[in-house]
Amino acid sequence: MTRKKIFVFLTGALFGMFASAAGVVFADDSALSVPFDQLRTFSEVFGRIQKDYVEPVSDQKILEDAIRGMLAGLDPHSTYLDPEQYNDLRVGTTGQFGGLGIEVGMENGFIKVISPIDDTPAQRAGVEAGDLIIRLDGKPVKGMTLEKAVKTMRGEPGSEITLTVVRGKEERPFTIKIVRNVIKIRSVRSRMVEDGYGYVRISSFQSRTGEGLRKNLRDLEEANNGKLKGLVLDLRNNPGGVLNAAVTVSDAFLTSGLIVYTEGRMEDSEFKYQATPNEILAGAPIVVLINAGSASASEIVAGALQDHKRAVIMGEKSFGKGSVQTVVPTSNGGAVKLTTARYYTPAGRSIQAEGIVPDILLSRVRLEELENPGIRPISESDLSNHLTNGNEDSEKSKKEVADNQTIARDYPLIQAINVLKGINISRSISGG
Repeated sequence: MTRKKIFVFLTGALFGMFASAAGVVFADDSALSVPFDQLRTFSEVFGRIQKDYVEPVSDQKILEDAIRGMLAGLDPHSTYLDPEQYNDLRVGTTGQFGGLGIEVGMENGFIKVISPIDDTPAQRAGVEAGDLIIRLDGKPVKGMTLEKAVKTMRGEPGSEITLTVVRGKEERPFTIKIVRNVIKIRSVRSRMVEDGYGYVRISSFQSRTGEGLRKNLRDLEEANNGKLKGLVLDLRNNPGGVLNAAVTVSDAFLTSGLIVYTEGRMEDSEFKYQATPNEILAGAPIVVLINAGSASASEIVAGALQDHKRAVIMGEKSFGKGSVQTVVPTSNGGAVKLTTARYYTPAGRSIQAEGIVPDILLSRVRLEELENPGIRPISESDLSNHLTNGNEDSEKSKKEVADNQTIARDYPLIQAINVLKGINISRSISGG
C-alpha cells in the first residue's frame, strides 16, 4: 500500500494558492480499481502517435499531455502541475520570490510596466510606470508570452538582468541593470480616507494576510487616535488564495458562529471553521467592496460577513468560484490539483457558479471632470488677505488634497464612505 500526502487548498479564479496548515491526510491507493478494458483504446492511440505522428514525441510528453487532458475534462480548476509549475505554486503562497518587483502586462507584444512595487530593486533602479520593456538580457520580448517573460525576470536573489526600455518621449531605447532580490509582496495596504474612516485593501490571500490585516488596523486606529468610526474593506479584483487566510480575515471581524464549511466525497475534505471572540473593530461598521473579479477566498469573507450581518456588501456580483482543490504530490516531483469539495457560507449558500450578490449593487461608472464646471460661489478663502484659521499644516493639507483626488476618482469608495456615515448617523439617532 502506497501512501501520499494530500494538501488541501483553495484556488482563486485567476491563480491558485498553496494551502498552509489546511490539513494533511493520507490516500490509500489500494482502494483504486483500474479499468483495463477501457485502457486498451488509450494504448492503441499511444502507439499510433509513437509510430505515425509527423515528428517524434517523447513518451513523457504524451503521458503528461494525457494526464492534463484527463483533468481538464473535469472542471476549470483541476489540472496537472509539472515539477516547475508545482514549485511556482508553492512560491506564490509565501508572498515572496526572487525577482525585480514590478507589476507588468502586455501591450503590442511588449512588456508594459504597470507599476514598480515600493522598495524593490526595480523601483530603486529607476523603472517607471508606463515603461515598455523590449529586451531581456538582449533577447527580444516580441513573441514571448507574458508567463515566459515573467519567468525570465524572476531568478535567484543576487543575479543580474539587463532590461532594454522605451520610455515616453525618449528618442532612443536605453538599458537598466537590476540585481534581483527577494521580493516580498504586501497583500494588505491601508490608509485613512477621512477623519475616523479607514480603508484596507487586500489584493490576494497569502499565508500572512491575516497577520497583516490586524497590523494595518492597529496602525489605522493609532493614526486616528482611537477607535475607527468605520472601515472600507476592498476585495475588488482579488482572485482568492489560501483558505486559512480567508478564515483569519473573517474571524477578525466576528465574535462567534460559523465562518465557512466544505462538503465533498472524501471524509477528509469536510471542514468547519468557527469564529473566535476577539473582534478587532469593537463593532464599528464595515462596508466590503467586491466586483466580478472577486473570487474564491474573497467570496468566503464577503459571504461570512454578509450572513452574520456584520458588514454591508457593495459593488458587483462576485465571480462565483466556490470549490476547494486538493494538491496531491506525484512521484516525479510534480502534483495533481483536483477539485474535492464545495464550500458554503454560514447560512448554507453555495457560491459555486452563483457568486455573492451585494446588498447594494453599483453599476460600473467612470467619473470625469467637467471641462467647464461653471462659476463656483465665492468663499472667504477667495478674498485677498483673508485670515487663516491658525491651524494650517501645509504638508498635511497637500497630502489630504492628493488623497481626496484619488478618492474622487473611485466612485464605489465614495459611496462606501457615504454608507458608513449613514450607518453612524442612524446609530446616533436611535441611541445605538
